[in-house]
Amino acid sequence: MPSRPLCAVLTLAVAGVAALAAACSGTTGLPTAVFTNVVDTVSLFALDGTPITAPSAYLLQGKARVRTDQSASLDFAFNFDSLHRPVLLPTQRLGLGALSSLQAGSAPFDAITLAPTGGWVFDSTFVLDSGRVVLVRSGATTCATGITVSLYAKLEVLAVDSTARRVDFKILVDENCGYRGLEPGIPQQ
Repeated sequence: MPSRPLCAVLTLAVAGVAALAAACSGTTGLPTAVFTNVVDTVSLFALDGTPITAPSAYLLQGKARVRTDQSASLDFAFNFDSLHRPVLLPTQRLGLGALSSLQAGSAPFDAITLAPTGGWVFDSTFVLDSGRVVLVRSGATTCATGITVSLYAKLEVLAVDSTARRVDFKILVDENCGYRGLEPGIPQQ
């Protein structure tokens, strides 16, 4: 069985590394960020006690409100717990596996500029109140470059309407593959 000459193998390996380096930005090793981080305002309706046509969940990739009767692709959902408290639920609390995770914000919304690398909670609900800041890490997302990473977001609760069973919040999602930047504009990290 003929073998490939070592020089040819090395040439292919060097070409592959050069192509990979060209696809990545600067010194971060990440693809160039193309999505601009912006703050959006979103409303979600409780999983229980609202019309099924009302979106109760959110997916970071695509910044989409999700109707749970149409898709199980989501990163968190909104509901009221047995004590009638408004809560956010990551995927594991919804029986969808430990995909997404949440974390309590440790600073005001505008002061959080980078998603943390640790401390993520997969299995707990987060009780909400006006002003509460929550960080979100998506489930695994495969990017156009072929790498699989999580996306990150921060949100701040603006209002909870227990009569309408609705939560309003502002959210900033970084849809750039591998980036953890949580401030408006094109992320650098």
